[in-house]
Amino acid sequence: MNIRHEALFPFEELLEYEPQTRLAKILDTLDLHRMNLGLSRSWSRGPIGYNKLCLLRALIAKYVYGIPNTAKLVERLQSDIGLRYDSGFALYGGVSSAPTLSRFMQVIATEPALQNIFDTIVQKAIAAGVMDGSHIAIDASKIDAYEKIIPRKKVIKDGEHADWGSKQDTNGNQITWFGYKIHAAIDTHSELPIAITVTPANKNDATQAIPLMDLAEKQHADISYFMMDKGYDCKEIYQTAWERGAQAIIPLNLRGEQTPPAGVDETRTPICSMGYPMVYWGCNKKTGELKFRCPHVCGKVNCPMGSDWCSSSNYSYVVKKHVKEDPRSFCMPHRGTTTWTALYNERTSVERFFSRIKESI
Repeated sequence: MNIRHEALFPFEELLEYEPQTRLAKILDTLDLHRMNLGLSRSWSRGPIGYNKLCLLRALIAKYVYGIPNTAKLVERLQSDIGLRYDSGFALYGGVSSAPTLSRFMQVIATEPALQNIFDTIVQKAIAAGVMDGSHIAIDASKIDAYEKIIPRKKVIKDGEHADWGSKQDTNGNQITWFGYKIHAAIDTHSELPIAITVTPANKNDATQAIPLMDLAEKQHADISYFMMDKGYDCKEIYQTAWERGAQAIIPLNLRGEQTPPAGVDETRTPICSMGYPMVYWGCNKKTGELKFRCPHVCGKVNCPMGSDWCSSSNYSYVVKKHVKEDPRSFCMPHRGTTTWTALYNERTSVERFFSRIKESI
């Protein structure tokens, strides 16, 4: 006959001696009391109010542990006493329902304190050296809506409701979805977000580039480069980056361009009088000036006219371009160089960020 011995300590006290869970470690770094104070004290549903901090911790746990929906979260809270303890719910008794958690999520979605917590975490990460903040990659990704799919003609065009979006995937296939887009500015050093916006799916990616640049600059004023794909190739983005002391590293979208502008090739490298692309010879970051030299003198081509035909100088013929003349055509480093390519390759950090968050949603 087995006799169960009584515990020497209360169960709550025993849990305190257990190794700290991943959720507990994350919650320790967050100042959730600021979020709690930002919400109305009267927020509740039903005859009994709910502790807002418990609900908030539970929602954070949903994403930390990759729980697919609020119904599964409630089931986990009911069966996992450790999760109940970390979330702050009583170890015995009921937990909040799935509808309560869903309504609470809608409330905090518009709560300014949520953005304040995000900003504080980013600032701590920059101060600790976890985030560098000088190289920023920007891109967008699709998010399917949970609400019922409706025809295009019935979509509410208010900039907030879900809408139909369309884009090409990495294989060039056209895909459509009903929902939203998440637009993110990512620190390429840590692959962590420095700024995020969400729009209906029909919004063009490029429309969110400058707002994200604004948000990123508030977090870290000393940004050197913004990396984006060719979908962001528009003059306003280049100009905005240049005016803020940064460079936009974006491939040219040559769709619709029959021939390059006079005097330059497709990479906007100046062409010499014999039709050869000139050799990029560095830049002056203080003045924003790029220098290009004769390709014959630099040993890149064997020009039948030699170098004397273009210039009598021993240094050879030189062309100088200034970024402020045309930030889209000219940037530092020059488009197509090894350094430019290495910077552009950092853009893949934002793709990895989207891949990780979609795995946890």
